[in-house]
Amino acid sequence: MASAGYGKRSVAGQPGPSAHDFALLPGREAAIAGFIDGLPDGADISVKALAKVMEYGQCALRTALNFLERAGHLLRRREFLVGAGGGQWVTRTWFSRTAREDDAWGVPVDAGEPTTGTATVTAPPQAPAPVPLAVPGRRPTRSRGYLLLASVGRRCPALSLSAADCAALEPLAAEWFVRGAGEEDVLRALTDGLPSPVHHAAGLVRSRLTAKLPPEPVDMPVAPGPVAAVAECGTCRAPARPAALVDGECGACRGAPAPVRHPAALPPNRVRARAAEVRKAATRA
Repeated sequence: MASAGYGKRSVAGQPGPSAHDFALLPGREAAIAGFIDGLPDGADISVKALAKVMEYGQCALRTALNFLERAGHLLRRREFLVGAGGGQWVTRTWFSRTAREDDAWGVPVDAGEPTTGTATVTAPPQAPAPVPLAVPGRRPTRSRGYLLLASVGRRCPALSLSAADCAALEPLAAEWFVRGAGEEDVLRALTDGLPSPVHHAAGLVRSRLTAKLPPEPVDMPVAPGPVAAVAECGTCRAPARPAALVDGECGACRGAPAPVRHPAALPPNRVRARAAEVRKAATRA
């Protein structure tokens, strides 16, 4: 646990945890996000603290935390606090299971609590203090469509898109979700049967998102039709006409004699042809 007033702070009003919370994140970042999500509030989630309990090194953890911050799951704010012993820079951290825009965290500028003790402290700056990150210049939180487009390159490197491409194509991807498609449906439509080589990834993705867009869901009224009555014997399960069943059993199971089947009568033309054959044979004899 971190010092009082520091460490992880969960954002209020989040939905309950589910298996799909971090499904669109890369594997390493998803594992780290899931681990942090399970920690209690006040836990130390600095790079050094996480490196002691996870299999990743400090460089990998630092990269992953930066990614989670850009993706909108992590908010880190540096503050310069002045006390009796001088000033120091401290870091306060908020974590959200749901990706958020910078202005959707609900964290006021003076959310920091009075500091006493150590905390997560960085070395005092040698240059004039930079502007605190309370005025964030980071990414906006990404939508479902943006995150999907950003992940296409991991499945198919030839379709790696820039941040500008993802932002421009985001409305087209969002329309797929409106029409009931899932992430796997969109990824499959974008990556199946690619030409080789791909000369313009963004243009190809735009073309496929437009050309393969599924139709809008339509509630088609179903006209009532005749209902076929299908019956079967309760003993041998053979299909039968309802009128042929007695007490739910067919004639064979009841021991009834099989009906005599008479051959069908020949049509007139066949009768005349057969008679002509007989007369011709009689004449030769």
